[in-house]
Amino acid sequence: MSEWLFDPPAAPSLPIVGRTERFPVRRILCVGQNYAAHAREMGSERAEPFFFSKPGDAIAPEGGRVAYPPSTANLHHEVELVCAIGPGGTIVGWAVGCDLTRRDLQAAAKAAGRPWDAAKGFDQSAPCGPITLGALPDADGEIALDVNGRSRQRGVLSDMIWAPEEIVVGLGKLWRLMPGDLIFTGTPEGVGPVVDGDRIDCRIAGLAPLSFEIAG
Repeated sequence: MSEWLFDPPAAPSLPIVGRTERFPVRRILCVGQNYAAHAREMGSERAEPFFFSKPGDAIAPEGGRVAYPPSTANLHHEVELVCAIGPGGTIVGWAVGCDLTRRDLQAAAKAAGRPWDAAKGFDQSAPCGPITLGALPDADGEIALDVNGRSRQRGVLSDMIWAPEEIVVGLGKLWRLMPGDLIFTGTPEGVGPVVDGDRIDCRIAGLAPLSFEIAG
């Protein structure tokens, strides 16, 4: 029997609506600029979305406090529909997520032609609500985010350039999708900064909401 040099960390996981079991998170794959209006506000007219990733332990479960990360003065919110992958690489459920981004680090990386890892894959950079198993309740439903009760982002899921099933096909050409993978599917327009003490409320029609607070 193998012995460990030190105890391995606990696997990240998310609750499942109406179930006692939890969803074990393997890794997080993300789609960039999958809403045309958001691509424009970021200064891009890309015809197709592209992909990046976050580590599985970037997950911050619903209801918790999320630490304001170091080395940034411009932390942004991005509400997203999340696909939960099960056996066979298929979508088994859905959640509301928020892709937190060190926007200043991302801009510097873009300007230098460098990777985005430090801008996207930091600790607690992927707050996520509980998983709802089964079919997406409303493929045309509203997706929204408020900061301190004020509306920041509003859109509908049908505004996505690539639908979730198309995203799975695209990702499957680059990675072998496995049970426990999460896919963040992109964000509508209206992204903006958050600061210490802000309360973020994220909603998608038919799914369990996501709420968290930024803590210094």
